[in-house]
Amino acid sequence: MTTLHVVGAGLAGLACAVTAVGAGAEVRLYEAARHAGGRCRSFHDATLDRVIDNGNHLILGGNTATFGYLRRLDAEDRLAAVEPPAFPFLDLRDGVLWHVRAGPDALLGWLIGAGAPVPGARRRDLVRLLRLARADPSATVAAALGPDGALYQRLWEPLAVSALNTEPEAASAALFRRTLTHSLLRGRRAGRPYIAREGLGHAFVEPALDWLGRRGCEIAFGRRLTGLDLASGNVGGLRFSDAPVALGREHAVVLAVPSWVARDLVPGLAAPSDSRAIVNAHFRLPAPARLPGGADILGLVGGVAQWIFRRGDVVAVTVSAADALAARPAEEIAATLWRDVARALDLPPPPPPYRLIKERRATSAQTPAFEARRQRPQTGWRNLFVAGDWTDTGVPATIEGAIRSGVRAAHLALPGGKKSFP
Repeated sequence: MTTLHVVGAGLAGLACAVTAVGAGAEVRLYEAARHAGGRCRSFHDATLDRVIDNGNHLILGGNTATFGYLRRLDAEDRLAAVEPPAFPFLDLRDGVLWHVRAGPDALLGWLIGAGAPVPGARRRDLVRLLRLARADPSATVAAALGPDGALYQRLWEPLAVSALNTEPEAASAALFRRTLTHSLLRGRRAGRPYIAREGLGHAFVEPALDWLGRRGCEIAFGRRLTGLDLASGNVGGLRFSDAPVALGREHAVVLAVPSWVARDLVPGLAAPSDSRAIVNAHFRLPAPARLPGGADILGLVGGVAQWIFRRGDVVAVTVSAADALAARPAEEIAATLWRDVARALDLPPPPPPYRLIKERRATSAQTPAFEARRQRPQTGWRNLFVAGDWTDTGVPATIEGAIRSGVRAAHLALPGGKKSFP
């Protein structure tokens, strides 16, 4: 029996472990922190006295790897479809509200047909989609689709920033094109948004830990990998901060760690160094509020805040590609974001209790250069593989990308496993 050592218990590592255990392998899972989930986790915040997520995430119906992972864990019901089944947007500059939902068939039918959803959009704006379809690998989102026009400013730009966590002037047009073809351009089912019903931990982490635990796979928390014994084309051992682990002939390793950690451990790895921040602010209200449009999410245009998520009496605000914002003091950020929330929800101006979370290296900067150099799961050592949303998954650095990478690495590491993927 193959023994697979998975280092890192974020979503990539959990997906890798679940896939390998399901295939009959013995799996040993190690995590440097005292908790699983990595950048996708929930925790109790003492200030708000609520369980909150470290960040906000939308899942799309076209995220096949994500739904496959949850299906295996019997946890699909832990995601809730957004109702009504659309992306609601509010322009803070003029108060205009609109809903974008994928059509049953072609893109043009729902963007320029009767009742077209984006106010101010013109048929000529759609010509730019041809530029996106034909964009070469070096093109950016802004060069292909922008930089003006209602359709760009009220749809493509906010979607690109949230999907790629990179400003459109630098974001990969090819990667955004792939994002759209896996979601909105594939029809209503693939383009429908979902959110974690009771938080990211409840949806993605707890079911995996329970599933693995019932099958005898335990996680060694608090074990930080400090080095690899690399020789003769194989990894011969793992050096942890507390004690080494020797590897046998039938052992394989998957490093499901952040890119900067992998880069320090593996010589010559194509791990990106440029990253972008995400800022999240959680506000506890005196009572549950209703978001404009009636859904539990709301996209904002014309302000600093980009998305609002509601769970009970807590509203959470997300700002992607937020390096400049993250550099400001916490009190200033909270006041700025609350002004946008208060305008959108018609609430009083003084900020309520809040918790601010800055993820300074939330994802890699998803530029054309990043997309061209993404690391494949294989390395220069026969029994060493890498996983993570920064690796070559074909999709952005998201939950879907992390899960894809873990599943793929597990298949490649196991004898007789699937060797080719889309």
